[in-house]
Amino acid sequence: MGRRIYLCADDYGIAPGVNAAIRDLVLRGRLNAASVMVAAPSFHRSDAAALEFLNVEHRRVAIGLHLTLTAPFAPLSAGFRPVKDGAFMPLPAMLRRGLLRLLDARALAAEIDAQVAAFGKAFGRPPDFFDGHHHVHLLPQAREALLAAMRRFAPEAWVRQCGGLKPPRAQWKDRKAALLSLLSRGMQRRARACGIRANPTFAGAYAYDGKADFAALMPGFLAGQEDGGVVMCHPGFVDDELKRLDSLTFLRAKEHAYLAGEEFPRRLAEAGLTLA
Repeated sequence: MGRRIYLCADDYGIAPGVNAAIRDLVLRGRLNAASVMVAAPSFHRSDAAALEFLNVEHRRVAIGLHLTLTAPFAPLSAGFRPVKDGAFMPLPAMLRRGLLRLLDARALAAEIDAQVAAFGKAFGRPPDFFDGHHHVHLLPQAREALLAAMRRFAPEAWVRQCGGLKPPRAQWKDRKAALLSLLSRGMQRRARACGIRANPTFAGAYAYDGKADFAALMPGFLAGQEDGGVVMCHPGFVDDELKRLDSLTFLRAKEHAYLAGEEFPRRLAEAGLTLA
């Protein structure tokens, strides 16, 4: 069977086109994990039912919670702070506050509990795993609050760490990769102390600009993956709701086209990998 990995599609729930693209790839056997954004304004229980239905005959997809703490999305809990015009702060502000440990710990814990509860209401069960939109689950304070919630509500779940596969010297040339690697070390230490599992390897981050070539990047994402590793992706069909909420649009369509095609399974086999 080879080493088994998770190919995880983030942002399920953000828009109907993204939801449809993810379900399509699950049915094709090209995805085996999806991370759900319960804080998205257009996410409904019908979207949860459509995804969970794919597991009825046999288990096709692990379904996780995509913790959301950045604009333009709004908190699910009352009294969360800081907010701006009723929504979370933009990523740079949340990143700065998290790194300086200036977030309100009680409000943060209440919001994480609210998103876990919303997932449970939609799916009728706890998440299989946890990660974060813009990787916010790795931030100091957020990671402690998330791990505490996992111990209470989903002790069998695993949490995504985002330490890259690049050698340490190469990581430090990429500021984003270096920050994710550093934050992931802290997450891994705390997860082990809590008895919570984390994926051993991670890949899939890249610069979301017009020059990006997802197909060309995939062999590098797969190389060196260990059993239980995670490759992150963002497939989707572009619709008005996606355009309203996110700047990552046409690249989602390119990712879907590549994953639905015949090159991806060949790349998996060449790397000695299968989807878990």
